[in-house]
Amino acid sequence: MAEQGKLVVVLGTTACGKSGLGVELALRFGGEIVSADSRQVYRGLDLGTGKVTAEETKGVPHYLLDVVSPNESYSVAQFQQDAYAAIDGILARGKPPFLVGGTGLYVRAVAEGYTFQEARPDPALRARLEGQDAAALYALFQQKTGLTLSESERHNRQRLIRTLEKVYHGDSLTEAPRHPRYQVLQLGMTYPREVLNQRIEERLWRRIDDGMIEEVANLRANGATDAFLEGLGLEYRHILWYLQGKYESVDQLCEELGRAIRQFAKRQVSWFKRDKDVLWLDTGGDFLAQATQAVERFLQG
Repeated sequence: MAEQGKLVVVLGTTACGKSGLGVELALRFGGEIVSADSRQVYRGLDLGTGKVTAEETKGVPHYLLDVVSPNESYSVAQFQQDAYAAIDGILARGKPPFLVGGTGLYVRAVAEGYTFQEARPDPALRARLEGQDAAALYALFQQKTGLTLSESERHNRQRLIRTLEKVYHGDSLTEAPRHPRYQVLQLGMTYPREVLNQRIEERLWRRIDDGMIEEVANLRANGATDAFLEGLGLEYRHILWYLQGKYESVDQLCEELGRAIRQFAKRQVSWFKRDKDVLWLDTGGDFLAQATQAVERFLQG
């Protein structure tokens, strides 16, 4: 059996600096980056998703950014196949791949090698699921699998329906066979609650100043549906509500959105902390040096 290639994962909460760390590590080791973010796959979703700019990449190749248009569906199974193709291509070029992002299901699908199967047609089940809203579907998903999903995934009705069809036919993600494709080193980033909340607040206002409200308005003007934007959650949902007049001011928007992002960060911590194989970096110290040493040992080992 051929030796598995090595994959470095950089995961963690929102606003913790994952993208920057991924770039610095890729520069040091001559690597390339595959994004693991369920919203950054969409074209035009830049400020609201924290997508790295061309300048911020520092010349490091990035994959799975801007691969689908707004309103299009993009499943975790599709992400897995696209990520495998990108990672295998990086390895074939003799470079180390870095999977960087905070969408937990995307990360695990690749790192743990989830097996996805096509759900068999079941008109009766589909009709029953179609009659429920996203909140009810997500509650049913959690009841059946014990898993949590990202903010955007839990509000995407059609994706939830497709996932539940798989679960009901015995294709549960928690029980499906897993076939890890790579040897994996997982590096985790987060900050103490108070520090992380401050970073979230500062980043939110910076993005507002940079034009995040205008980004959402332009997406709507160019054909992105309100249902699509609301399904993305967080920045896109709350700014949509602001544009619809549900918030009286930018201050109220930022207060409500900031609260939602902080709650999302707590859920991310809970998701990632369940994985005992993650090496959590000391963000109060020289975490870049710590990460560099860990990657060096991993790649040489």
